[in-house]
Amino acid sequence: QVHLVESGGGLVQAGGSLRLSCAASGRTITGYAMGWFRQAPGKEREFVAAISASGTSTYYADFVKGRFTISRDNAENTVYLQMSSLKPEDAAVYYCAAKRYGNTYRVYGNQKEYDYWGQGTQVLVSS
Repeated sequence: QVHLVESGGGLVQAGGSLRLSCAASGRTITGYAMGWFRQAPGKEREFVAAISASGTSTYYADFVKGRFTISRDNAENTVYLQMSSLKPEDAAVYYCAAKRYGNTYRVYGNQKEYDYWGQGTQVLVSS
């Protein structure tokens, strides 16, 4: 069982930056593909970014390409989402997810493929 805890959310002005962290416990996330998703009020949860178990492949939703960067530190059992040039429409609860038993080099954009989820961290962006 993997327990995920997100942190780093908060209020930021449009154009600003935040770095979200997803700390895993229970077992190592080495070998797990990881992803970030978000859900804004009244909207469905949507894919943001993913990273392969190997860390060599990444995948981004079009609306964050060039602004967000996903990374992982297996030694720290943590995944990060660096967010820059934030827009008011980026405001949402951001969730971290882990997929077990995936291909080492694959990335996964479908939330149904993930096995473990964190509780989320709120990101607010003022205009």
